[in-house]
Amino acid sequence: MLRVAIALSFVCLAGVLGFDQDNDWQQATSIYDFTAEDIRGNKVDLSKYKDHVCIIVNVASQCGLTETNYKQLQELYNKYSESKGLRILAFPSNQFLSQEPGTNAEILEFTKKYGVTFDMFAKIDVNGDNAHPLYKWLKSQKAGSGFLTDSIKWNFSKFLINKQGQVVDRFAPATEPLKMEDDLKKYF
Repeated sequence: MLRVAIALSFVCLAGVLGFDQDNDWQQATSIYDFTAEDIRGNKVDLSKYKDHVCIIVNVASQCGLTETNYKQLQELYNKYSESKGLRILAFPSNQFLSQEPGTNAEILEFTKKYGVTFDMFAKIDVNGDNAHPLYKWLKSQKAGSGFLTDSIKWNFSKFLINKQGQVVDRFAPATEPLKMEDDLKKYF
């Protein structure tokens, strides 16, 4: 009886203290449990994406895949953001041959050349001990696991998220965003 009371006390205390994404990311139930810093330095509660289909992608400005991905991601966003509520969350990362070396301000300036209007976030790590907790969680989900290992293999790995905030698919960097269109339509 005492053990039950102590266990319940910890559960209640955790609820009062809130979810600590840095230490408790494994206990998240959806992307809505996380926060991230946007490219302008503002804290964003990802619960703002509730009831939206999302693509979460790690981006880089100096990669051979950059032009195709930025153009096609923006094309999908233009086509489905208003009509179907598609949201794209782009996270710059410099972990792959230093192909995203710029500051957040420089990255934001760079995206203007592609007319990017989807949501850009601050530069993060997507692999390793310092990976953003969201990325640790995405890779741990059944539909988010990778080929051979769960690590992000390269720039422009894409996670498809349903309206409940769950990972429903993961696409390789070489998969062009427009090739994801039929899969997107299943979740609108």
